[in-house]
Amino acid sequence: MLHQYNEHKYRHRRNKLVSGLKDKGITSGEVLSAIARIPRHEFVDTAFADRAYEDSALPIDMKQTISQPFTVAKQTEMLQLVPGEKVLEIGTGSGYQAAILLELGAEVYTVERHRLLYERAREILHRLDYRLMMKCGDGTEGWPAYAPYNGIVVTAGAPVVPEALVQQLSEGGRLVIPVGDETRQAMHRITREGDDFHEEIFEDYKFVPLIGRSGWNNPEADS
Repeated sequence: MLHQYNEHKYRHRRNKLVSGLKDKGITSGEVLSAIARIPRHEFVDTAFADRAYEDSALPIDMKQTISQPFTVAKQTEMLQLVPGEKVLEIGTGSGYQAAILLELGAEVYTVERHRLLYERAREILHRLDYRLMMKCGDGTEGWPAYAPYNGIVVTAGAPVVPEALVQQLSEGGRLVIPVGDETRQAMHRITREGDDFHEEIFEDYKFVPLIGRSGWNNPEADS
């Protein structure tokens, strides 16, 4: 009975979250349906389970966060995914964004630099029966072995757009990435058009910093 009660409680909260995201301007029915299906409480620490369906970022290990649902929904909506497309996620974090991409029918590849987060996300996604390709490494370098990608989404704020990610886009591929300083970033969408790239800049957001060779705290600077 307790399990049934909790499922009903979380389903009610998910539906309330979806209604709030609609009110804030998320228009993709596919993205909203994915959010309505995914048990976000499974991706947060048990101490924050009762806050899992607030529209707010929550702390996870390694001083990282599970992003605000509106931000996740907005980035996903900006990717304009078609089922079956190949998507690269930079910054697996909790695994929640990857789950949404999978619910949309994408073929998902994801890179996480923190071994602890990588292991935990892999366990959660496997337990929820999601299947994807995962790697622990420097996300600013992308994952060239499986390129090109129809979509690339970066879940941390970058000082510049990493050239490696741009070059791993397929024809018509879209890169969605927050770019700015370490306190505030503007969302960029870059679309590949042959040898040219069309860039659009949207509203400001706040992400944890993207660390790596083409991000903040370049490891080569210390050598």
